[in-house]
Formats: sequence, C-alpha cells, structure tokens
Amino acid sequence: MSQTLLKNAYIITMNKQSEAYRSSHILIENDRIKSIGDIDDKLLQSDVEIIDCEGKIVMPGLINTHVHATQQLGRGLADDVDLLTWLRKRTWPYESSLGEEEQYIAAIACIIELIKSGVTSFAESGGFHVDAIGRAVEKMGVRCALARSTMDMGEGLPENWVESTDETLNIQKSAYNKWNNAANGRIKYWFAARTIFNVTEDLLLRTKQLADEYDTGIHMHVAEIPEEMAFTKEKYGMTTVEYLNSIGLLDKNLLAAHTVWLTNNEVDLFLLHDVKASHNPAAAMRVLGFAKIPEMLQKGITVSIGTDGAPCNNRMDMIDEMNLTALIHKGRTLDPTVVPAEKVLEMATINGAKTILQEDEIGSLEVGKKADLIIINPKSIGSLPAHDPLSNIVYASHSSNVESSMCDGVWIMKNRQVMMEDESSILNLAEEMAAGIRKKAGIELPSRFTMID
Repeated sequence: MSQTLLKNAYIITMNKQSEAYRSSHILIENDRIKSIGDIDDKLLQSDVEIIDCEGKIVMPGLINTHVHATQQLGRGLADDVDLLTWLRKRTWPYESSLGEEEQYIAAIACIIELIKSGVTSFAESGGFHVDAIGRAVEKMGVRCALARSTMDMGEGLPENWVESTDETLNIQKSAYNKWNNAANGRIKYWFAARTIFNVTEDLLLRTKQLADEYDTGIHMHVAEIPEEMAFTKEKYGMTTVEYLNSIGLLDKNLLAAHTVWLTNNEVDLFLLHDVKASHNPAAAMRVLGFAKIPEMLQKGITVSIGTDGAPCNNRMDMIDEMNLTALIHKGRTLDPTVVPAEKVLEMATINGAKTILQEDEIGSLEVGKKADLIIINPKSIGSLPAHDPLSNIVYASHSSNVESSMCDGVWIMKNRQVMMEDESSILNLAEEMAAGIRKKAGIELPSRFTMID
C-alpha cells in the first residue's frame, strides 16, 4: 500500500458544495483519496511520501473532452486556409498517410503536451489505428475515453479510409473487447461517428444500439459548420440535431463535439435528452463560429471543454482553452458576467467527468474518488499576484504553472518532468516523422516569405 500526503495546500475541490480549503492537506492511498482536511497521524504509514504545497493550489486534473491525438504531427499544416482546403488538401492527406507506429508517436507527443497543461483525462475522437492510441495512453499513465474514427460514406475520402458499415462496426467491437477497462480501468472504449457527412443512418442506428448494449458512449462531431446544416436540410429535411433526435440518437451517452451552429430548438433538445456538449473555443474561432455556450449553460446543459486536434488549434493546451472560453463569450454577448471563472473550472473538471460518464470517479477532489489531481504553482511573473486563486487559474495562469500531475494515484509529471517517457527523445522522433509524413502525403505549403538561400 502506497501513500502520498500533500500538505499546506490551497485546495479547490470542485465538489457540489463548491468547497475550498485555504491551507490544508490531502492524503492519497493507492489510487484513491483517503482524506481531505486535518489528517489523523494514525492514518499515515511510516514510508508516506510527503510534499509541502505551501503557496500552491491543488485541484482536480483537467478533462479534455475532444482530442485527435494522432493528428499531433500535422500541427501547422493547415493554417490560414478555408475549410475545404484544410480538410481535403491538408488534414485528410496527412492523416491517411500515417502508419500505426507514426500514430503511436503522434499520440505520445500529444499526451505529453496534454499532461504539461494539467490534463489527466481526455476523450479521443479517433484515429484509424486505435491500438496505437491505446498503447500510448497505457504507457503515459493518463485516463482516456478511447474511440476510433468511424465513417462508411462521404465524398473525397482517402481510399484507405473506405469501409463498409459492417467492417467499421466489427473493428470497433474488437477494439472494445481489447481496450475497455484496460490499463487498470483507465481506458474506457467508446463508439464513434465522425460527422453527419460521413455516416449512413444504418451506421448511426447500429452504433446507438451497440453503445447502449455495451453501456458506453458515442463521440460525434455535431453542428460544426453552416454547410452541415445545409447538407442535413437537403438530405433529411431538418437540421442535424433534429435528425439525430428523429432516429433516437440523442441521449445521455452522446458526446457532441463543437455544437457551434445549434438552433434554439436544438439547444432545448440537448437539454431534454441530457446530451453532453464539448466546447472547443480555439478551433471554433479558427473557422467555425460562436457556439451558444452561455445559453446552454444557463439552461443546465452539461458543457465541457476540448482542444480538438493540432491542425485546427495548434495548441493542445487546456489552460489556454479555459482562458478563451471565459473571454470570447463575454465579447460575443457584450456581458462581462457570462461564463465566469468558476463556471469555466466546472466545465474543465466535473462537467468533463460527467461528459465521459465518470462523474462518480473523477472530476472533483472527494474522499473515495480516484486520485486524479494537479498542483499549480502560481509564483511566476505572468500570474502573480493571486488575489483570487480561482480567478487566477482561468485568467492569469499558463501551462508552465502546472507543476505536477497525478492520475490514478500515480505521478505522471513531477516538477514539470513527464515521468513515463523521455520528452526530448519524443520531440526529436516526432520532428523526424512529421517531415516524412508530409512528403509521403504530397503536401506542399506556399512560402510566406521571399526566400534567400
């Protein structure tokens, strides 16, 4: 039995009572929180690890609810272009050129960046080599709702992505059997549907049936762009969410990523069916638009935060995403009170846990819950003074302020050093692989300068 005692910390619990401790202690035993507050010395083993957190903040690990981990090596390939160029001439050619080992290294690199911004859990939207992502998650010690990119139709798909409905569902069932509850239960396997452009009704109906049968979730891009609304209206005579509602897909186990172009009626449908929404502010600002996040939160819809993938965000940094989430909706509504700091922290922690259907295990610091937490050191020139620690995290902190991270009772980063992999080696390997993939994919980028050799 192992124990870790975090002493003298400012503790933000994110529990239902919104409790915080000014200078207190947390005792972790094995993979769970044993005690919070005053600790009885009789509970301590002789070999307990003791860390003094005076002047530091301890809070739940951040939960990133929309990630494309295997797109990590494509960062910078699709900047400042329109959506169709982004998709068909940059991202798809790149992504379809990745082999399993390349996706593994991409996922490792992505997870390192996530860890260094305070993420202990994430929802993976899906690469095509799901084993590569699973191996990466297992190695790096984080928690993941793992999924495979799922499509059975669509214009312009790379040839090696074309699969029948039966094929893609059978691959997912095999992946579920292999990965669900793997890595000491840190990995949960989800079913997925990439977008309404790329899935048949048969695939959606059978995906829902399997998710319910296996008691797991469905991860899908929903109401992402205006063209999607036009597509579904022409094909089905209704908007995307209205169509998904008509076939029974809307439910508490649906994670809808982006949700930028929801109508007021669709917002109400989300509330009615307890659909979970992942807000990706940086990706939305790039090309998608303003999601109705204040309106959704006001109605009581569970909204969490995600980064999306490196080609459409560039920064896989949840601290940045929290800051953007707090700011952009104030600008859109001209109301400085909307999406306040405490709501943003809820979105990034307990709402994230609700979104990936693990509210009883993670998302808040409570006795009996899993020991998924981070230590933030606010003592940097860019974040002090911290008159209001909660506000400081959202408006003034940087990923560099995240000092240490623990998942499942195990340190995955200590004093800014990632524990499970050599970061410099991965950086070198990722850079080398990225150049080869770009060449294989035939992606040529226009020069932004007049080059002089």
